[in-house]
Amino acid sequence: MEQKQRARQIIEILHLTYPDAETTLDAVSAWELLVGAILASQCTDERVNKITPHLFAAYPSLDEMAEADVGDIERIIRSCGIYRNKAKAIKGSAKIIIQEHGGQVPRTREELLELPGVGRKIANLILGDAFGGQAVVVDTHCARISRLLGMTAEKDPVKIERDLEAVLPPDSYTDWGHFMVFHGRSICKARCRDCVACPLLNLCAYGSQLDLEGKEAGDCV
Repeated sequence: MEQKQRARQIIEILHLTYPDAETTLDAVSAWELLVGAILASQCTDERVNKITPHLFAAYPSLDEMAEADVGDIERIIRSCGIYRNKAKAIKGSAKIIIQEHGGQVPRTREELLELPGVGRKIANLILGDAFGGQAVVVDTHCARISRLLGMTAEKDPVKIERDLEAVLPPDSYTDWGHFMVFHGRSICKARCRDCVACPLLNLCAYGSQLDLEGKEAGDCV
C-alpha cells in the first residue's frame, strides 16, 4: 500500500481509538507549557503536573520567574531530576523572553530553539499545542512506534520528523505526536506490545509479520 494512503488509514483509526488525545502536560499558557516541557526531560508528565502548580504559585508571572533565586526554583522542582540545569533553563528562558520578545513566548522554531533548555522536540510541542500550528513531536514513543509501523527506519529524531512529514497529512502532524504517546502507553508499550489487541495490526509493518496463533489480547509480543 502506498505510504501516504496507509498513513491516512492509520490516522483515521487512531482518531477513533483516541478521540481525546492531547498533550498530557497541564498548562494554561504557552509559558506554562514551555516550563512543563523543560521539566519533563527525563521525568514523567505525571510528576511534572504535580510540581508545576507549586512552581507557578511561587512565581505566577514571567517577571517573577526571571527575578527568582535559582536555588529557590531548584528546591521546588528537585523531585523531577536534573533540577539544577532545569532551574537555570527556566529562569534563563524567562529573562530572554522578557528582554528579547516583549514578554511573549516566541512563535517561531528558530527563536524557540534559542531559549535555554529548549530543543527541537520542545519547540515543536510549543508550536503545535500552544500556538495551534502543525509540528511533529518526536519523543521516545513517536520514534519507536513510527519505526514499528514502518513509517521510518531512522533513529535520529530530525530524520524521523522529516520522514513523517513526507507521508502524514500536514494537518495531522501535531495529532500524530499525541496519538503515539497514548498508543505507547496503552497498547504498544516498549516492554509489552499487545499486538493482538492493536487496531493497527494489519497496517503495521512489525505486527503484520507476526505469527499470533494462540495469542490472546493482553499477551506481550
